Amino acid sequence: MKSDIKNHFKKVDPILFNALNEIGDIRQMAEREPKKFFQTLCREIICQQLSNASGDAIHNRFLLLFPRQPISKRLVKITDKALRETGMSWAKARYIKDLATKLENKEVNLNNLSLLSDDKVIEELTKIKGIGQWTAKMFLVSALGREDVFSYEDIHLVRSMERVYKMPNISREQAESIALKWSPYRTWASRVLWNL
Repeated sequence: MKSDIKNHFKKVDPILFNALNEIGDIRQMAEREPKKFFQTLCREIICQQLSNASGDAIHNRFLLLFPRQPISKRLVKITDKALRETGMSWAKARYIKDLATKLENKEVNLNNLSLLSDDKVIEELTKIKGIGQWTAKMFLVSALGREDVFSYEDIHLVRSMERVYKMPNISREQAESIALKWSPYRTWASRVLWNL
């Protein structure tokens, strides 16, 4: 983590700064190439509400359905049953098929997401079944490397905030008020809390 980000947290939120010192440094984020956006979204959908180990296992079996990397043109031809046999739910099988279909029909365009504002990226991605605010925000972080994203929809993040700030049952308004201090580095602050 760059020193100017650390200094920002030291100045605006000593509690978060102390938490950062507890966990040590956090590696730099990198934006992925647009050609990897489809695979990233498939992974985000597959791994929703699963442990890392379960999500990884299902995603790895999903990857075996493709000769190289997943592409929407091939995915639309794979049966829901074959997707279900990887271990994903029927709903998730329908969601990733919807993603592939919308890409093939040009209803959604992933190629220009890097050029859009955070709100416009969320608007574009939530056209896809199974992609809500949380998944779209995780994509902003994991694929686009956006530095100022906060997701109250992330239960692990909210629970970490409750512990660190000693605020049981923290409301959305309280959480967002704390997170506002972190701007323009809300993603970095979230990453600190995810690591606790």
